[in-house]
Amino acid sequence: MSLPQSEGPDSQGPHSPLPRRRTGIPEATVARLPVYLRVLGGLAETGVTTVSSDALAVAAGVGSAKLRKDLSHLGSYGTRGVGYDVEYLVYQISRTLGLTQHYSVVIIGVGNLGHALANYAGFASRGFQIVALIDSDPRRVGEDINGLEVRHLDELETVVKEHEVSIGVIATPAASAQDVCDRLVSAGVTSVLNFAPIVLAVPDTVDVRKVDLSIELQILAFHEQRKSAGPPASLEVGAG
Repeated sequence: MSLPQSEGPDSQGPHSPLPRRRTGIPEATVARLPVYLRVLGGLAETGVTTVSSDALAVAAGVGSAKLRKDLSHLGSYGTRGVGYDVEYLVYQISRTLGLTQHYSVVIIGVGNLGHALANYAGFASRGFQIVALIDSDPRRVGEDINGLEVRHLDELETVVKEHEVSIGVIATPAASAQDVCDRLVSAGVTSVLNFAPIVLAVPDTVDVRKVDLSIELQILAFHEQRKSAGPPASLEVGAG
């Protein structure tokens, strides 16, 4: 799955230059940092202590020059002839992404997707704690999912205050997503991960990241079609 698209204040049109975040790090660099972190985590697990920029770039699927530029924004330049210290680079990227802190997360909507998200173990390993599950369906309220009891949507504001929620995850149908988002924002939540197939309207102080699986599948379908169709006619031998 590709990284979510931004709908918040950093969002720009498809032909606009990528913005720089308040930290001074370009948005495109921030989007690649989790990829580097994943690769470095795999290297650390196998006992690798140093990695060259070329090797890290290949594993991450980017050019080595782009990788070195990205990491320079973190103040990390590696050592000539040695490369980057894996453990320290993991720390630098984690600190930059804010993963050295802990965040309370509430999931609103516990259908099939909400269930899957609630049971995903990867959140906790990155400092994200699912503190509550919310749904408006009386048949779901009271259900136990991964040790959490589903609470009614009427309790959303109470839950946000009780657990000092930092991030709201919206996994509801599109029709109710904006209302849920408005309530999260009114309750003080300033970061939202949106799985609903709708663009949410939020104040400039709120960051929204959108994950639309149908769009990702349509993009893959486009590439599959191109592969099965062969090269464009203009590139075929004798064309023209």
